[in-house]
Amino acid sequence: MEDTSKYLIHANVTADGVVERSDVVGAVFGQTEGLLGDDLDLRDLRASGRVGRIDVEVGSTRGQSYGHLTIATSLDKVETATLAASLETITRIGPCRAELEVIEIEDARAAKRKDVVERAKELLETGFDDSVMSSEEILAEVRQHVRVEDITEYEGLPAGPRVADSDAIIVVEGRADVLTLLKYGVKNAIAVEGTNVPEAVADLTTRRTVTAFLDGDRGGDLILEELSQVGEIDYVAFAPAGSSVEDLDHHGLFAALRNKVPYDAVAGLNVPREAVAATDGSASPAPTEGDRRERSDVGSTDDETATDDEAVTEPETTTEPETIYGHATAVIREGTDRVRFLDGGGEVIGESDAGAAYESLDGVEPVPTTLVLDGVLDQRLVDLAADRGVDRIVASALGEFTKRPTSVAVHAIDDVAENPPR
Repeated sequence: MEDTSKYLIHANVTADGVVERSDVVGAVFGQTEGLLGDDLDLRDLRASGRVGRIDVEVGSTRGQSYGHLTIATSLDKVETATLAASLETITRIGPCRAELEVIEIEDARAAKRKDVVERAKELLETGFDDSVMSSEEILAEVRQHVRVEDITEYEGLPAGPRVADSDAIIVVEGRADVLTLLKYGVKNAIAVEGTNVPEAVADLTTRRTVTAFLDGDRGGDLILEELSQVGEIDYVAFAPAGSSVEDLDHHGLFAALRNKVPYDAVAGLNVPREAVAATDGSASPAPTEGDRRERSDVGSTDDETATDDEAVTEPETTTEPETIYGHATAVIREGTDRVRFLDGGGEVIGESDAGAAYESLDGVEPVPTTLVLDGVLDQRLVDLAADRGVDRIVASALGEFTKRPTSVAVHAIDDVAENPPR
């Protein structure tokens, strides 16, 4: 009956005494019998299904009973209104004086229509997938998939593909941490898979420059303690307190690596984990003499770590070109598929895969003066360069531009070959 009902009659019930549901139902049938004739007799309507079940909720307090009555009907408007009016003729319920007052006749179909409209609004907002991926987003997703697929094993442990041949490695806790680092282009991480450091990792740390990159919890502390006993650690970095390496986004991950400190500083000077894990750089401890010496040995800076995925994996040791065109030749003519960021003096600020140029430029600090790209320069990267204050871009080729910011000088490498900028 509920599925075919047109109207719902709602009435309030008041009785001068304690009554129950059965008393109210009995009063409704008994005191309306014969009142409206055979065609609107409530018992007949109920038997034929034109009137649904009489729902009553009633309770009593201080000798008075109060309740609510609902009757569903499939009658027309006139018949429903007449039936509702007949309910107000009830004066007694059980042994008590009583009163029924019809407060509303609800159009059940209107309520359903309202529900349909509200649901339709929700479906319009959430039910359709209107997202259209740009070319850059498609390529970025494919590259990310390839990076994740690059996960390998080293002596049975989850590792990035560069662990076996890189001069520097990053030791993390689990497989998920390795995948997170791979997602952002760091390919030289290896997982210890628990607080019991495997012998393979301990042996590896004696032959490489090692950064322990651990969760900001008690588990990270335990791994660091055992790793220091069975292996050799050069640097320590932590995720923010209470979080895990696998939960970090691009900015948070490289900020944590940028704020790494020499292990001697953590072990000897008792540097708090919160200082090592600072994500804004404000809590980074001042470098010690040992820190400066070790960085000189490694040949890379913390700033390079923050902005250059490969700088994390393999420190730069080659002699840098002295001119912008020299950098363009080294990056573009050699087909490196890289992007390089230079400051006003032509010094390298950072470097990453060309496919991640947009993300790298978005996070690199300080803002570069020149960008050298082994790839096709597109509108999206030009716009970001203008927003960030880049002065010049040299690329292997130029794409189609709907607008070209006047604040950024844009060159294809063949265009500047005759008169290379310094």
